[in-house]
Amino acid sequence: MAFQSRQLKPLIREMLDVPDADLNASLDAICVYPPRQSVNALISFFCDREEIIRWRAIKAMGRVMARLTEESMESARVVMRRLMWSLNDESGGIGWGSPEAMGEIMAQNLRLAGEFSRILRSYIRPDENFLEHETLQRGVLWGIGRLAEAFPDYLNQTDDHLLSFLESDDAIHRGYAAWGLGNLKSEKAVFLIKNLCKDPHLVVFFDGLQLRKLPVSFFADRALKQIAGL
Repeated sequence: MAFQSRQLKPLIREMLDVPDADLNASLDAICVYPPRQSVNALISFFCDREEIIRWRAIKAMGRVMARLTEESMESARVVMRRLMWSLNDESGGIGWGSPEAMGEIMAQNLRLAGEFSRILRSYIRPDENFLEHETLQRGVLWGIGRLAEAFPDYLNQTDDHLLSFLESDDAIHRGYAAWGLGNLKSEKAVFLIKNLCKDPHLVVFFDGLQLRKLPVSFFADRALKQIAGL
């Protein structure tokens, strides 16, 4: 049966709004629908009124794009370019959720990570495509941290550009940067991360299932253990 995005939207949103224990089954069910149509519906939820729906849509994008890559690598590339375009000033939009989605998609697909990881990291490089918007920077940091969790080798030398975020006035920047640097096992970040071990400021963090409020110190302690190989 053929579906239009407008038909899928209410169905997919309902699947995202489930108890934690049912989320994986819901994500599998979303993947049954035609991926091109599912992508359109999921992107629309990046601006949903409920934060948990926004994040779960990003999670679902990773699953759906993994399937789309199997069907048509070129179609998957088109979606990635669409997310990139949304972050371009010329697009007329802001690109909410796009950096996070790029990170999640690449974390679930080695081929796309190989092709697009350099684009994601360029968004925190002043000599490349640095994003000035503070909220978008949060998204990029989360996306980099998520990709570093899965394929750290695709983010070589990214730690140099994450270090400054450890000293940001924004607690989310500090927490996400520490998370990413821990996943990268960056020894050069140890000194600055140690300065955050008593940072009490809370960060809302999506752990792949639910939203958690965690102090920056949590990410710092975790990162130091990862870097030490503990």
